[in-house]
Amino acid sequence: MVLNPVISKLSGKLVVLASASPRRLEILNNAGLRLQVVPSWFKETLDKGLFKAPHEYAVETARQKALEVARRMPFKHLKTPDIVIGADTIVTVDGMILEKPVDKDDAYRMLSRLSGKEHSVFTGVAIVLCHEKENEEVDYQLIDFYEETKVKFADLSENMLWEYINSGEPMDKAGGYGIQALGGMFVEYVHGDFLNVVGFPLNHFCKQLDLIYNSSTSSSDQESSTVWLSHNGNHATSNLTQPSSANHTHHIQSSPSASPVHKVKRKSSETELSESSMTLVNSLSKHTGNKDSPNTTLPLMTSRGQVKELNVTEPEESEPKQKDLQRLCDLLDGFRASKALFTASKMCVFDVLHSRPGGLEAAQVAQEIKASLKGTECLLEACVSLGLLRSKERMYENTDMSTRFLLSDAPFSLRSHILHYNDTVWPIFSHLESGVLEGVSQRDKALSQTSKDQDTLHSSQDSKLRFMNAMHNIAKVTGKAIATAFDLSSFRTACDLGGCTGAMADEFTKAHPGLSVTIFDLPTVVQLREHFQPLHTDNRVSFVAGDFFKDDLPKADLYILARILHDCSDEKLDILLSKIADACTPGCGLLLIEIFLDEDRKGPSRGLLQALGMGEGKQRSATEYSLLLKSHGFITAHVRHTGNLLDAMLCIKA
Repeated sequence: MVLNPVISKLSGKLVVLASASPRRLEILNNAGLRLQVVPSWFKETLDKGLFKAPHEYAVETARQKALEVARRMPFKHLKTPDIVIGADTIVTVDGMILEKPVDKDDAYRMLSRLSGKEHSVFTGVAIVLCHEKENEEVDYQLIDFYEETKVKFADLSENMLWEYINSGEPMDKAGGYGIQALGGMFVEYVHGDFLNVVGFPLNHFCKQLDLIYNSSTSSSDQESSTVWLSHNGNHATSNLTQPSSANHTHHIQSSPSASPVHKVKRKSSETELSESSMTLVNSLSKHTGNKDSPNTTLPLMTSRGQVKELNVTEPEESEPKQKDLQRLCDLLDGFRASKALFTASKMCVFDVLHSRPGGLEAAQVAQEIKASLKGTECLLEACVSLGLLRSKERMYENTDMSTRFLLSDAPFSLRSHILHYNDTVWPIFSHLESGVLEGVSQRDKALSQTSKDQDTLHSSQDSKLRFMNAMHNIAKVTGKAIATAFDLSSFRTACDLGGCTGAMADEFTKAHPGLSVTIFDLPTVVQLREHFQPLHTDNRVSFVAGDFFKDDLPKADLYILARILHDCSDEKLDILLSKIADACTPGCGLLLIEIFLDEDRKGPSRGLLQALGMGEGKQRSATEYSLLLKSHGFITAHVRHTGNLLDAMLCIKA
């Protein structure tokens, strides 16, 4: 293999692609590079007006994507990558930067601008080399570059434009077209790297790897830069020399006397760019919370050799073994904390305290919940330690969190969901050893111990109402974040499969005035929905009874699947997705709402813990869901980690 001398240098290293793009992954895999995919959480909201040239915007976005993943992985994934690759592809025409279209009308505007013209495709690439030192310190070295390719479009007719847009292909591609697929029929010529237009400049990337691993001084045809991030407050000297040629080519030097490097303690670093529009999205802030740490200023070399400053919070010194021990103790005590929450909720402790402003003494709470004084005192003190209650002079009252989520009648109450965990999930997990040994759900065994008449328990109206109430709680809490995750203005009708009480549908109609939603659920669910909210007065929300595995689906141009697929066997998945695909015409949407696993399964995950219930379904990452839906003719347009219990993915029928 021609590239083997370069690719072999990465053998045995943890190489991470900070992108969910299947095209970039395919290009790198075809070159023989084996890597893990960890999509960046960096929000691509940089102000384009602050960049003198389009490629600078692409390079900066790629840099931020790679740095975010490089800094997050030691915290969330508990391991440090060797190399993180970030990339961002943009299309420019008439001085305007075109990224991925947000809807069909946006795709039309983009493609109309490209019709009959030559345009440029820029891909900015950033390579972050992570060097793990003693005491869990990590040094980051950043190399970035860009590639430009010229592409000429033929004149496009209105019919051709809309036929292509309705295929769904433009929705997840910069500039609104895919040159490697149907979009290739528009192209009259390509000047430059074809793979750069697909999404990744493989040739230039391999040259950079060769510079990094095989050469002490060499040159490339485009600008590139490398920098070590200094931690001592002094400006770091970039490891570059500037030749006198007109190409302004930088040379990468591997010098043992390089400037001090940016040392970051795993689990305690906060970093942001000082310029307002260059904010580095830092998911690590939730792991630190140390506002008293001193700040130092770091330089960051841009692709033109200009220095920008980074403000970095001084990492907190701690003993790794003590951290490990504390982490294990937190896990050991986790079941106690859960049961304290369950018990306080079931005994209506939070409701009792809310009914008496100013707080209550333990004896008063004990009298109200009809419990022993000793037991009530222990429960109240435990809730204080968990942040669920606060106390002053032996008087107890709710915290803001409890008032918002734990009161029975709070708008965003999770009490019914908590009781579902206590009455159903807790008993199932008490049989986890059997579940692991047998590989099947222990639901029947667990619930049979709580009721002599198992069939009566499962079929009772009260049981169904409890479950629906739990689902209603989650839909109320997550609905707005999900409904506003994407621009759905191009869709007029939606069908929420398994939409239960309609709480999620209500949020969709609030967020999108032009959208009407049909809830398609089992007859018993439709009959019992009125127990949870008044009858819908908005005629944009309607209910249809049926079984989506057996019956014909209501017609719609957007289908919503909220927490359905993770619970389905492979056979049921194929049945359901095939039915949806058959009901969809090109351009129709599928909105998937699930907990997306981390790509490498290393970070703590509610989804992985739920999978221990041994249901017949499977928890998946965003990439795995994307590939699953692609096999049924859906192309992933957008993925959103909402930060509010559930994640979302919008796909378009090809």
